[in-house]
Amino acid sequence: MAACRCSVVLLAVVIVGGYVVSAAEPDRAQTGRSSELLKDSADTIASQLDKNDHVEERQPETSPRTESESQWEPSEERTRDEFQEELVIRPLPTGDVYSSFQFRTRWDTDFFHQGKKVSHYRLFPKSLGQVISKFSVRELHISFTQGYWRTLQWGQPFLPAPPGAELWVWFQDSVSDVDRAWKELTNVLSGIFCASLNFIDSTNTVQPSASFKPLGIGNVTEHRFLRYAVLPREIVCTENLTPWKKLLPCGSKTGIAMLLKSEKLFHTSFHSQAVHIRPVCQDGACRSTAWELRQTLSVVFDLHASGQGKREWSLFKMFSRTLTEPCPLASSSKVYVDVTDNTQGELFELNPASPSLTQAAVLGDRRNYTVYDLLNPESFGTHRSLNILLKWKSQDSGHFLRPLLHAERYVGGYGLQTGEIHTLVYNSHPFRAFPALLLETVPWYLRLYVHTLSVTSKGRENTPSYIHYQPSKDRQRPHLLEMLVQLPPNSVTKVTVQFERALLKWTEYTPDPNHGFYVGSSVLSALVPSVVAMDTNRTKDRPLFTSFFPCMEESSYFIRVYTEPLLVNLPTPDFSMPYNVICLTCTVVAVGYGSLYNLLTRSFQVEEPSGGLAKRLANAIRRLRGVPLL
Repeated sequence: MAACRCSVVLLAVVIVGGYVVSAAEPDRAQTGRSSELLKDSADTIASQLDKNDHVEERQPETSPRTESESQWEPSEERTRDEFQEELVIRPLPTGDVYSSFQFRTRWDTDFFHQGKKVSHYRLFPKSLGQVISKFSVRELHISFTQGYWRTLQWGQPFLPAPPGAELWVWFQDSVSDVDRAWKELTNVLSGIFCASLNFIDSTNTVQPSASFKPLGIGNVTEHRFLRYAVLPREIVCTENLTPWKKLLPCGSKTGIAMLLKSEKLFHTSFHSQAVHIRPVCQDGACRSTAWELRQTLSVVFDLHASGQGKREWSLFKMFSRTLTEPCPLASSSKVYVDVTDNTQGELFELNPASPSLTQAAVLGDRRNYTVYDLLNPESFGTHRSLNILLKWKSQDSGHFLRPLLHAERYVGGYGLQTGEIHTLVYNSHPFRAFPALLLETVPWYLRLYVHTLSVTSKGRENTPSYIHYQPSKDRQRPHLLEMLVQLPPNSVTKVTVQFERALLKWTEYTPDPNHGFYVGSSVLSALVPSVVAMDTNRTKDRPLFTSFFPCMEESSYFIRVYTEPLLVNLPTPDFSMPYNVICLTCTVVAVGYGSLYNLLTRSFQVEEPSGGLAKRLANAIRRLRGVPLL
């Protein structure tokens, strides 16, 4: 059994003589017949768990339940949760390969039902369930990203995320002190995901007034229950991936998650992992609420940089592993390969071929996918292993739909006193204009001059229809700027604001102050006109990568775009000067004061001068002769 799971407590429930007896930690059970039965039962369960490598508190076993076990377990508990997993592979025009993992756990329960306490966890992770209950969380969205998504080269991702760590939470309206709950929640999540979320405080937390609407059901409109923060300098590594994988019902030993090998995932051009928790409807009528946990992981492989060639790829080349079996607890386990530009097989060849094809409207475009159903044993072939291989037949990369909305940001000016923040928003639609909501979060040490704010489109002033600005307070809160801007067709909208750099205290500088200070990405939210009719039916079963953002109308789809984070230099004192002062002071003390102190404290004694060599020789001769010495 793995060492990291040594803290898991195995509970054995045995019916002895009509009484239900519970035992925790069977190796400490008391002596007696009941103790032996408990110990034998616990050892049986432990051996079964070791066999399947699913030692989790919320998942007592992975094999089907027997009739004797179902007699004492309520039938409703077995049908109230489900788990789905899928992998989407999309060849990019640049030759890179985009892989998106999505794992969805839905639990038909209510954490906030009055007088009801949720205690039995099967598929839903207990650690997150307790967080939802304790802090009265309505929605929780957290992401860890390494690298920057190149929209112009790769298109739009299924689930966007900014570089670093991002966290935004909606609390229930029953929370009286939101700031306190937010602070405690960040500390708890920091421990769960082994991240630096404990550095989130009032200096980098904002309360948006229009952005980040709830993605789940509910009509929460009071934004005082919303908190948003980003740590653009957060580094993502294996210590963040390991607890993320442990939240899966089957872990990373079986199913699609067995491809999540850290050595390969972090040797990529882009890596992003996220956890999204929100309430959803149980059925089409939405008479009751269910909780959805969606774990996503997106990576972009640059096979040319890894020395494996740029045109051909396979699961083994990308992940060093192949698929051997689905997760036993999954109701759906599928692999999708984008073949939109290869309907006739003229561009590339997939091996093994799959006769199953599906079509989906994704980000305003209709895409075709080859589907490999892992629940079908025929997908693994005779070798019980699925290794999808793509071989290119042509140098053409296929059709690429240019993103209709993208943005970029940079710092202008010169010197270390003042500067400008430039944000460029591109609308590539040839004839449709649409509004976009821009969110800017600027640290307090960059003092914005709001009167210099200018918005221009096609050389003309573009007056925002909505502006919300919250000024910063030194060492207490950052700047918050939100504006709703109408983007003309085929245009570039430029948002410019000037700022002044503040001089920090010497204790507020980072260990590498000359590297600069990071400013979080700008967030752009918009309903973009769709080229094809979007699917608005929520009750129909759809692939997971098409059902995250709700779609209300067929003519448009929601999209969120993040810009690059900024790296700003601040006036930095010469931190080597204390060393120079110490050296000079020590030299003065050693040479000046040391000499004076030596003269004042030394004791002097008069000593008669001794003769030279000639005198000593003469005295030696006189001593031999018996003559008095000189």
